[in-house]
Amino acid sequence: MSDLLRQQPVGPAALRQLLKTAREQRAPLVAPGCSDALGARLIEQAGFEAAYMTGFGTTASLLGRPDVGLLGMSEMVDNARRITAAVDLPVIADADTGYGNQINVVRCVQDYERASVAAIHIEDQILPKKCGHMDNKQVVDASVMVGKIRAAVASRQDDDFMVIARTDARAPHGMDEALRRATAYAEAGADMLFVEALQDVEEIERVATEFAGIPLLFNWVEGGKTPPLTYDEVAALGFAMIIMPIGMLLAATGAMQNFLTKLKAAGTPAPFADELMPFDDFTDLIGLREIGALEKRFSV
Repeated sequence: MSDLLRQQPVGPAALRQLLKTAREQRAPLVAPGCSDALGARLIEQAGFEAAYMTGFGTTASLLGRPDVGLLGMSEMVDNARRITAAVDLPVIADADTGYGNQINVVRCVQDYERASVAAIHIEDQILPKKCGHMDNKQVVDASVMVGKIRAAVASRQDDDFMVIARTDARAPHGMDEALRRATAYAEAGADMLFVEALQDVEEIERVATEFAGIPLLFNWVEGGKTPPLTYDEVAALGFAMIIMPIGMLLAATGAMQNFLTKLKAAGTPAPFADELMPFDDFTDLIGLREIGALEKRFSV
């Protein structure tokens, strides 16, 4: 867990090394999605080597609303900053469309870098965007996105900071256009490609074959449009990284609904208190022992 006194978030170089190893060993890096610092700490406690900040989950957590472009860049970056400060893991973050034109992308990249994020993905949807697995998405002209990718690469201060190019063109324009765009984005300097919302195994295999020499991201959206492949199946296709954006959010929401249903019926948690995480275990997770040690160290 991140040291409260000396917070040194794990940077882009660490993520680059993890992905290099993943590609060499054909063992994709798994980055579960979180929407807050607590979720990131749970990911680290479980032994994962990277975390993903989900825009879908951040919107749901902060606003209680769907991912349809309601959050702005400052809100997303602020959330990312809290997450990177909480863990000793590289964090990959959703940066939506870059929040405007090419000049907005420059600021977007610089602000995410200052938040100690290791990588961001930018998509080619129009504003306001939608979750990649929702219907009725629209995309900008490919040349606009190429300009955004070039701006993102040129504006990063750390060459290891990764720019992941996502295309949502599969749904509105078909696979051929999605592949054409992904090729253009790679040529513009993207470090990794993310072809969103593939709808069957053949489409996934086509992406893997077409871009065999380029790092690829597989978006394992729980309940989404893409088939639920096993880890070994994704690994065999050569993907470098797998993100699971909303699994934790869905699990937590279901658990909270269950708690509230029981609470409504019983009036207090007494009948099912033994089902809850012990209080001391929770305070250990969020670093109370570290706080206690610091209090002793600095007490007069």
